[in-house]
Amino acid sequence: MRRHELSDAEWEFLRPLLPQSLRGRKRLDDRTVLNGIVWKFRTGTAWRAVPERYGSWHTLHTRFRRWALDGTFERMLRAAQARADAAGKIDWVVSVDSTVVRAHQHAVGARKRGLRIPALGRSRGGLTSKIHLACDALGRPLGFVLTGGNTNDCTQFTAVMEAIRAPRLGPGRPRLRPAHVLGDKGYSSRAIRTWLRRRGIAHTIPERADQKRNRARRGSRGGRPPRFDEQLYKQRNVVERCFNRLKQWRGIATRYDRPAESYQAAVTLASLLMWA
Repeated sequence: MRRHELSDAEWEFLRPLLPQSLRGRKRLDDRTVLNGIVWKFRTGTAWRAVPERYGSWHTLHTRFRRWALDGTFERMLRAAQARADAAGKIDWVVSVDSTVVRAHQHAVGARKRGLRIPALGRSRGGLTSKIHLACDALGRPLGFVLTGGNTNDCTQFTAVMEAIRAPRLGPGRPRLRPAHVLGDKGYSSRAIRTWLRRRGIAHTIPERADQKRNRARRGSRGGRPPRFDEQLYKQRNVVERCFNRLKQWRGIATRYDRPAESYQAAVTLASLLMWA
C-alpha cells in the first residue's frame, strides 16, 4: 500500500458497497480506480497529474463523475451508516456547524446556459463555498449541505437536519431524528428552537447576548431563558475535529472542482472513509 491509498481494511469495508458491473467489456479494477480518486483529492492535484499506476486519468475522471452523478457515493455513505446504526455504534448526540472553503480560480469559469456556477458565494475573502455539516458524538459525518460561502448558518439548519438519514438494514423506516442537538450561537433563533421542540428533539444552543438583553428588557413578557447544559455543550468540539479531518484532504480544504456535484462527491467520499 502506497501513501494516500486505501488500506486492506478500508477496501474490505468499501468493496461490498460498490455497484457491480456484470455487462460490457472488462474495465479497470475498482480498487485501482478508487485509489486514484482518493490520491487525487488527498493531494489536491489535477486529474491529468494523477500517476499512471492508477490507469488513465480520463478513466478515473469518467468513473468518478459517473458515481458522483448517479448517487453511488451517497448510497455507499448511507449503507455505512446503516451498518453502524444496526450495530449500535452511532451516538445520536449530534453536533452541527459549518466551515468555509476557499475556491481556487479553477473552480470558477464562464456561465453555462445563463446559469452561475452553484455553491459559490462572494464574501470579504473572495469566492468561497461553505459546508454545513452534522456529525455524531464520535465526529463522523451524518449529513451535510453545500452552499455559497456567504450563506448564513441558521438558514441551512433544517436542511442539514433533513440530510440525516440512516437506513435500517432490515424492515423499518430510516433513522431521521437525533437524540440531542448541539449548536453554537449562530443557531440561536426562535424558529430553530421551535422546529426542534415540535419534533421532540432536545437541544443545547447558547443564547446570544442581544437576545438576552431583549428578553430582560421585556421583563416577564420575555419568557424564561432556554435551558442550557454547559457540560454537555463541551462535546460540541467534535464537529470542529470532524472538519479538521476532512480538510486534511487538500482537494477539500480548497475547492478546485467547478461542478458543485463533484466537490460534494469528494466530501461524501472523505466522509465515507471516516466511517470505515
